[in-house]
Amino acid sequence: MESTQKVNFVNTVQSFGLPVDENAGNKLAQVRGKNYSKVRPTPLEQVQIVSLSKPAMDWLGMPIPTSAAEKQWLAERLSGNELFEGSDPFAHCYCGHQFGYFSGQLGDGRAISLGDIRTPANDIVDLQLKGAGLTPYSRSADGRAVLRSSIREYLCSEAMYALGIPTTRAASLTVAETKVARDKLYTGNVKYEKCSVVMRLAPTFMRFGSFEIFKEKDP
Repeated sequence: MESTQKVNFVNTVQSFGLPVDENAGNKLAQVRGKNYSKVRPTPLEQVQIVSLSKPAMDWLGMPIPTSAAEKQWLAERLSGNELFEGSDPFAHCYCGHQFGYFSGQLGDGRAISLGDIRTPANDIVDLQLKGAGLTPYSRSADGRAVLRSSIREYLCSEAMYALGIPTTRAASLTVAETKVARDKLYTGNVKYEKCSVVMRLAPTFMRFGSFEIFKEKDP
């Protein structure tokens, strides 16, 4: 269908000439000397929109859909099942510290950036799907997020924005019939929960570890 949802991708990762790992097949890997890996979101079953943040969507210049067909068209793209025209998705490689020690390569284990766009206000915004599936950096995880944690991120991101606290924003929350196993309280009581995807927004998802990943290991 022809949709009113048009976004202007500028894809600065490619235009800046940053090193990109081609990584055919979303395979798990130790990525050396690259900032990013090309990936494709892993499709989900029967996705639907749970909620859209109108202020965030207005910022992106994306109207809230009204018809069932437009809502489904948008749900497929906000979940990663389909790509917006001009999107060139990738996962970000970085390193950092966890639990008091240097952990080496971390990276986007369940987040996939669709690319960055230029908004009607001339801002550059990176569109990122959290929970979109496996990337080279997923390690032993499945690359998915579930609804209960996604609701927290979606609501808290927009609440902090409304309070004037700079942080990542959230434009949408989608849910699917695809399920993953989760031990909610780490008691061995595993249950299957529906997968969910949040579209996060930020001028950039670069961090200190984006540069530290190139540092030579200490002798």
